Amino acid sequence: MSAALAKEVLGDSTSEEITDADRDSLHILPISILPVMHPMLRRARLVKNARLDSVVEFFSGMGTGSGQSEISAVAKLVAQQGEAHKDDFELLRRVGDLSSFDVYSLRILLRANNIAIVDHSALSLSPSKVRSLSAYMSTFTRPLVKEIFGMDATNIQQFGDIIALFHTPNAGEVRERLAAMSRKLGIPVMGIPKFLEDYGDIFMSLSYYRQCLDHISPQIQVFMDSMRDLRGNYQMAQDKNLMVAIDKIEEVVNNRLAAITGRLENFERSTSDMWRDLTAERFRKIESLVSSYHTGIGGVLCALSVKMNAWSRLFPNPVAGGPVRRAAFIMSDMRQGIDRICSIEDDAPMLSVLAD
Repeated sequence: MSAALAKEVLGDSTSEEITDADRDSLHILPISILPVMHPMLRRARLVKNARLDSVVEFFSGMGTGSGQSEISAVAKLVAQQGEAHKDDFELLRRVGDLSSFDVYSLRILLRANNIAIVDHSALSLSPSKVRSLSAYMSTFTRPLVKEIFGMDATNIQQFGDIIALFHTPNAGEVRERLAAMSRKLGIPVMGIPKFLEDYGDIFMSLSYYRQCLDHISPQIQVFMDSMRDLRGNYQMAQDKNLMVAIDKIEEVVNNRLAAITGRLENFERSTSDMWRDLTAERFRKIESLVSSYHTGIGGVLCALSVKMNAWSRLFPNPVAGGPVRRAAFIMSDMRQGIDRICSIEDDAPMLSVLAD
């Protein structure tokens, strides 16, 4: 899509609403949360395309498709209009280089790049997403609730429900447990709500990534089945470049998927008895360690989800498209950017390093 068409399509619209889908996405960034001045840009989004390039998307919808333009093309249009917004496009280029647009990665990466946020609430998951993570969060809420309230967490759907437990009829018993928790953590009782807020947020991030992984995994299996079918096709098997590309893509996807799965499973196992010897200092170390996971896990999940979503849209079932079209897409969009997945740093240690 040309940048000129983008301006025409946008017209005089002033909507900068951030949808829940945008807020919860790995690969979408509403530009309005950034300190960008140009009104045309503030109504658009940065998105990762199938080649893992960040582009400006001006519209997207059923029947209209996605209206995308390269950042440089939009910058050229603005320059032709005589509007001085050079800083806007320099900012978009910097943000476009980030490996993921999920809220947890953005909190770290934007701060690391000294990029101010217009609305910090934009870097939080939507209420609907938080509710959908309740089953994942139970791994982390169950030992906490048992520690404080001496009960199972069967009725806990989200972290706000834990706060409600403070108003239970057994107030005296709860106060005693809070006092014991205060002594264990080395923080005043009044500081416990903030501690619980931090606890909830850090484990919400792991639940979010686990849910993303669970969503992507079946798509990856379908994609791998398609690669096996192409290898078994006599005509396709004669194309050595295609076979090399398939081998490379499979190797990268399998290795990175295994690494992420192993890291998340390691953390889930390690938290089962966390409260047995938890202190405020140890929790802050855990919090720092989990935060160090965000950019690596987020970056890989973002790349894999974009790739798999692109494949699923074009080939929604095993017979859609045919081998020739599938091979062509592999040699174009699927293999482009695959090296970027390899380059995403993931040198954070496993949680087991805190066992001592």
